[in-house]
Amino acid sequence: MPSHNPLANARHIVVEGPIGVGKTSLAQRLAAHLDAQLLLEQPELNPFLSRFYQDQRRYALQTQLCFLFQRIDQLRDLTQPDFFARPVVADYLIEKDPLFARLTLSDDEHALYRQIYERVAPRTAAPDLVIYLQARPETLIARVRRRGIDMERRIGDAYLTVLGESYTRFFHAYEAAPVLVVNSENLNFVDHDDDFHLLVQRIESMRGHREYFNRGE
Repeated sequence: MPSHNPLANARHIVVEGPIGVGKTSLAQRLAAHLDAQLLLEQPELNPFLSRFYQDQRRYALQTQLCFLFQRIDQLRDLTQPDFFARPVVADYLIEKDPLFARLTLSDDEHALYRQIYERVAPRTAAPDLVIYLQARPETLIARVRRRGIDMERRIGDAYLTVLGESYTRFFHAYEAAPVLVVNSENLNFVDHDDDFHLLVQRIESMRGHREYFNRGE
């Protein structure tokens, strides 16, 4: 009888969520747990990002297009038939690129961006599973400030708040893949093994297209 374990059967898993929610850390730990390939964004390679945080209006389009082409280059491999010899764990969906564009670009810039996106975005298959991490705006703000990445020091609290709200709206309408919505307020997947193993068990027990994991204090 075939296994119905969503984690064991998934070949492409995505961990998503706003800045500061812990998606990259969880993706790294999940990839190690599954002996999977790890596909991570590389914001440090975007030469416009630090300037964007200083002057969003001036550098938004350059920053967004640079991220778009980085993501396209990475995701192109997903169209290769032998790429999934091992599972793949990524820390982003390509569909989140327009989310950031709508948030940061002027109307004229956004119209241009949409034309470019529609022409160049890869037509990859949907993931087998998306883990959407969410947290309150004040939690995201505190985590970003605590980790002390130099280029992030200029990210405004209002931007992080609106970004979190945009993610909520995006995943409310997202139907392309099964989603586990995880409230990360009281979870620490890096430092607390019990939290990570609880999440793994919750994923393994998934049966529906959209489920929720919320651990109270």
